[in-house]
Amino acid sequence: MTVSNVPSTLVKPAAVPVREPSAAVTAVPPAPGGQRARRLPVRQLLCLLPLLLVIVVAVRHRSVLADGVAQLRGAEWPWLLAAVGATCLTWVAAAVTRQGAVVERLPGRRLLAAQFAAGAANHLLPTGLGASAVNLRFMSVCGVPLARSSAALALYLLAEGVARVGLLTALLLAFPDALRLGPLLPGGSFGPLLAALATVALVAAGALVCVRRLRSAVCSFLRTALGEARSVHSRPARALALWGGSLAFPLLQAAGFTAVGQALRLPVPAAHMVVAYVAATVAVALVPTPGGIGSVEAALVVALVAAGGPVAVATAVVLGYRIITVWLPLVPGALTLAALVRMKII
Repeated sequence: MTVSNVPSTLVKPAAVPVREPSAAVTAVPPAPGGQRARRLPVRQLLCLLPLLLVIVVAVRHRSVLADGVAQLRGAEWPWLLAAVGATCLTWVAAAVTRQGAVVERLPGRRLLAAQFAAGAANHLLPTGLGASAVNLRFMSVCGVPLARSSAALALYLLAEGVARVGLLTALLLAFPDALRLGPLLPGGSFGPLLAALATVALVAAGALVCVRRLRSAVCSFLRTALGEARSVHSRPARALALWGGSLAFPLLQAAGFTAVGQALRLPVPAAHMVVAYVAATVAVALVPTPGGIGSVEAALVVALVAAGGPVAVATAVVLGYRIITVWLPLVPGALTLAALVRMKII
């Protein structure tokens, strides 16, 4: 029995035609020299920007720096060291307050470094903008949404302002004779100040009423801010950090200022110096100068003179205090800011 060969039913795969390269597709020519085109080093340039701003500010205020250093030469060094210590603690207080304004737990060391860098940024930009920008970026990198980080920033500013004004009120009630502003204020200056504040309030209210888009944005932000405030105050640890840090911050600043006054032997009681400092910082908060440079010095001198200090010694105290709190940390703070930008922490 012979078996016939059965033809195979398997179909061979059809040959796939090879496409010719289209003439419309053109090859990208390589960069000159066989190298890829390099991107603009934006982050590296941002790292150098704080140092450049420090140089500009230092050159513009070189006479203030020279006078301040000259005044500190004859000071008592233990008191100056106490002022430096109080200044360092202000960054801790700021970090505690920032943590208290958000529900999420922020990395502690990075938060403290960000506050040190924010202090430098705050002295290079109009008051509050530098620190606000640094902290907004820091919270965004930590995963906090922009709407909630903005609400946390508003809560921080509100708590800091309420604590400072409340502290000033309590100090004025405890020491009613600490400041004698009558001879320093020109006659009839209180009325125009109230009129200016009322005008600003009316313009803001009119803008909210007339501009619908602005009104809706403000209402949305207020809803987010109120929700964030309720969440923070539902946690006792966060509320304690927020309000305790807000109160400790101006007290530490005033303690450093008082220590410089003691170092230069200013004939003003320590409690009156605290009142003078808090009153001056409250008054200067509305002046949008970079870091308050210029306006803070003038307000502090006026406050010390109103507290009974001689003009020459009061000026020396203010210059010495600003050297310790502004100029000494400025370069390290700018370097820290540049390092945080380079490491993409902010």
